[in-house]
Amino acid sequence: MFKKKIFTILLTIFFVGKSNAGINDALFMTIGDKPIAQSDVVAEIKTILILNNESYTAEKREQLHKMAINSIIKRKIKEIEINRNNFFQYNPVDLEEELERLAININVDVDTLKNICASNDLEFSRIEENIKIDLAWNSLIFQIYKDKLIINHEEISEKLKTIQNEEMDSVQYLISEILIKSVENDKIDSTMTQLKNKIESEGFENVAKELSISESAINGGDLGWLDENTISKKLKREIINTPTGELSNFIVLPEGILIFKVRDKKNVKNTLSLEDKKNELVKSEKIKILKMHSLSHYDKVRRSVSIKYIE
Repeated sequence: MFKKKIFTILLTIFFVGKSNAGINDALFMTIGDKPIAQSDVVAEIKTILILNNESYTAEKREQLHKMAINSIIKRKIKEIEINRNNFFQYNPVDLEEELERLAININVDVDTLKNICASNDLEFSRIEENIKIDLAWNSLIFQIYKDKLIINHEEISEKLKTIQNEEMDSVQYLISEILIKSVENDKIDSTMTQLKNKIESEGFENVAKELSISESAINGGDLGWLDENTISKKLKREIINTPTGELSNFIVLPEGILIFKVRDKKNVKNTLSLEDKKNELVKSEKIKILKMHSLSHYDKVRRSVSIKYIE
């Protein structure tokens, strides 16, 4: 259970001003025309800790601070682009499902999650608003790039041929990922060596939260269980050849450089009809394409937004 005293320490660290007048909730930074106060940074740190079922320690201070700032920047840039396009649309059902997923991830229900937030002086509406922005962003990306969702039906057909037997077992893998920005070819090996050393010393989840540009970063890179039949050939080959608990080789993708960890695997019985399997494969392919466009679009918007830190 989370303790309120965890965040009393945070308030002391981040809010005490130069004088002894008490808490000074000063302006911390601006992202475009969006002001970010010190209290916003602390609230983001609380959110990260709660949603990852972690406690605050002094050793985590710098890392949490970086993670909170990166998370705020990413969300505010998305919000700026959503407002610019006047496209704040999302499915309320998706909001409820995501809240349930976040709660289940730390082994509680949504009402308990609300109580945890209240006991740590964190407005639950902040978490709801964060989800709404991400959902609206996904809707915007789909709206912009829906005409570019070109599915390779030959590849889908090939995959279907291998899973036509409804009773045939398939393998699911519990995967975590870290996706970093592309670097020049002559710097890839040294960059990945540094990344692996950092993972070894700090842990995969911590490095994912700090460095990964993927949407999964906030969850420590967690992608959940992936069925082998929905994974591309390139990634599947690496996953199969990566022992459980180990890191994969790096994979160069159009959106960056990927490294993942295979945390577990299991055999499952396929019970879907052939048509349902086809729909799952098509859906997975669309998500992969939209993810690529999302990263590219965000990077383009990010370069156009001014970020200033207040001294």
